[in-house]
Amino acid sequence: MRIALFPGQGAIKPGMGLAWKDHPSGQLFDQIGEISGINVRHLVEVADGPELVRTDNAQLATFAISMVAADAIALSGVDLAIGHSLGEYSALTFAGILDLESATRLVLQRGQAMEQASRQNPGSMVAVLGADPEVLQGVLEKFTTLVIANQNAPGQSVIAGSSEELNALRLGAKEFGLRKVLPLDVGGAFHSPLMAPAQDALEEALNDTIFLDGHIPVVANINATSQEGGDLWRVLLLAQLTGAVRYQESIERLPEGPHEFVELGPGSVLIGLVKRMRADATLTAISTPQDVLDYRGDAT
Repeated sequence: MRIALFPGQGAIKPGMGLAWKDHPSGQLFDQIGEISGINVRHLVEVADGPELVRTDNAQLATFAISMVAADAIALSGVDLAIGHSLGEYSALTFAGILDLESATRLVLQRGQAMEQASRQNPGSMVAVLGADPEVLQGVLEKFTTLVIANQNAPGQSVIAGSSEELNALRLGAKEFGLRKVLPLDVGGAFHSPLMAPAQDALEEALNDTIFLDGHIPVVANINATSQEGGDLWRVLLLAQLTGAVRYQESIERLPEGPHEFVELGPGSVLIGLVKRMRADATLTAISTPQDVLDYRGDAT
């Protein structure tokens, strides 16, 4: 079974698009830029850290890199796609459930809505390593705003909520029995109730979007269940804004392998998580033209 993975905005870094500057697939940067009205080439080639990490910029840039990588590799024989957070939109585009124009507009509107919600309800996220989920859930019940935003792999959870309560969680980590709590460089408390204003802003855009019958199913973040094309995606994408990304469950629910996982987009975070859950998996990350050449040389 071959599975395409699409990362969220946490994998971005300045200059991540420079490797594609002269590659034919790089024209997608210009196409996505024309649709969105944003200089995407500037974001992926020139923008510095503070500019790039802003939620609306980060999401559009991540989506663009994933689309370019997918176009360049022209991966065939894929059975399933899984996206992480923003990567769900990339997965839906890859699967043919969204066309490029619709996906670009949704990604832009989603990023803007989440940026605005973050100003209205300030917050952030931390990674908690080595904690039992039940123990962690018990700790979070001591707080008002803190929730599990991502369950990424055994022993790796991401918590979202107000900055004040996250700081209290970090300072009290030892007392709470948490081995390590690490701050994340993100612009808000994503996948938590603090993102509720973004749902209101995105709902109209989703209602105006046509969801097609895709050629492969996509696993939904909100319920870790594969879903083919159809209007149900409006509900799933809306719920994803305030609900947890169940990535660990999405991987663990797959049938017995061996499987090949190919991550399309910046970084290799998702295949790194898969490695912890699927010892028999074949893992590849495609984020540069050289990765494409290496993969084609190794592929049978």
